[in-house]
Amino acid sequence: MGHRSKEEKDSITKAPSGPPPDLPELPEPDALWHPIASDWYLSLRESGQAAFYQPSDWAVARYAADLMSKVLLSERGPNGQLVAALNSVMSSLLTTEGDRRRARMELERQKPAGPRLASVSPLDSYRDIAGG
Repeated sequence: MGHRSKEEKDSITKAPSGPPPDLPELPEPDALWHPIASDWYLSLRESGQAAFYQPSDWAVARYAADLMSKVLLSERGPNGQLVAALNSVMSSLLTTEGDRRRARMELERQKPAGPRLASVSPLDSYRDIAGG
């Protein structure tokens, strides 16, 4: 954390969820990657934390997807050390809610557009009648 004040250390960085509007042109997944690795790599483009990614982070994401693909395509099955290393790389990219919480980053969910699907007014009326 460096030489930050307590207020700075306790602050939470917020970003909107969903794909960042100014995402750079990124390489497509390798055609030889396992489908799960490709899906994971593509999901990063749709995630809010991508707004903070630099070119080196995208290079790490490609490395992680390639490593993931090799693990998934391995005939011998997953190697525990390799899986642990992969989890560490994925964690450094803040790909899970837990990773983001530890880094004090919060992705704000977008409010759904359009009319609300249901109203709670019938419940409010019932509470009024029931005296609750």
